[in-house]
Amino acid sequence: MCRLAAYLGTEIPLENIIAKPRHSLLVQSLDAQEAKLRVNGDGFGIAWYGHLPEPGLFKDVLPAWADTNLRSICRLVRSPLFLAHVRAATTGATSRDNCHPFTYGSWSFMHNGGIGDFPLIRRDMELLIPDPYYGARRGTTDSELFFHLLLTNGLETDPLQALRISIAQVLELVDRHRATEKPVRLTCVFSEGTRIFAFRYSNDGQAPSLYRSDNLDHGGRAVASEPLEGQCARWKPLLENMLLEISAEGTIELPLLADGALADPAPGAAAVPVQERAAAGPA
Repeated sequence: MCRLAAYLGTEIPLENIIAKPRHSLLVQSLDAQEAKLRVNGDGFGIAWYGHLPEPGLFKDVLPAWADTNLRSICRLVRSPLFLAHVRAATTGATSRDNCHPFTYGSWSFMHNGGIGDFPLIRRDMELLIPDPYYGARRGTTDSELFFHLLLTNGLETDPLQALRISIAQVLELVDRHRATEKPVRLTCVFSEGTRIFAFRYSNDGQAPSLYRSDNLDHGGRAVASEPLEGQCARWKPLLENMLLEISAEGTIELPLLADGALADPAPGAAAVPVQERAAAGPA
């Protein structure tokens, strides 16, 4: 499992989130406390926003702790909004194209978890992506493909509805292919440059961890796979099946489920209550 962090607030050096805290993302890359794998050494990436709509992007396949440029860049680059990720590969080769965050236009996206039995449903997932988005895909991960599915389903205009539709489509393909040996676990963070969105979803009730803080020392807000200062009162776990939206005005939490069900995966299809899907999935 990977580790990730994101920040929105006053402009700060990237190192204030990525490198300086006692349990920073760099520390988590070597010593994660709430993940299957303690070491996340299959690459890293940072997407940060500045004076242009599109984010800057720095990714490499080196372990984050071994890249001699990373600490220097994090010390000198300042941003009011950025996403950072360290990877423990589960799907896709160790390559720069498979390192998170992934970007499209002004959007950046990163993921921790996995779409269970992805090879069984990958081809059908790809068929759901229209040419403009499919042609922008660079890697081979389930994470990037899910990002492009979100874009296909209207991420740029209605993130909540795009999530509901995309998750329902994935679960429908899992059911169709009887790909239920491994769970679907999605802990995702994404942004269009003014807001941060974050959510946890799984069909077995075990989505990877994610915490939020609305009270950082410099007044900003952040999410992270594990509290950056260790367990303390100002870091609280994000509940499953909730979409967190962070903006300059504050935070909003919205339920991923509508009346106990996800959105219809296709016109005319019946939405399946999530609790039924969870019962059919792996324990």
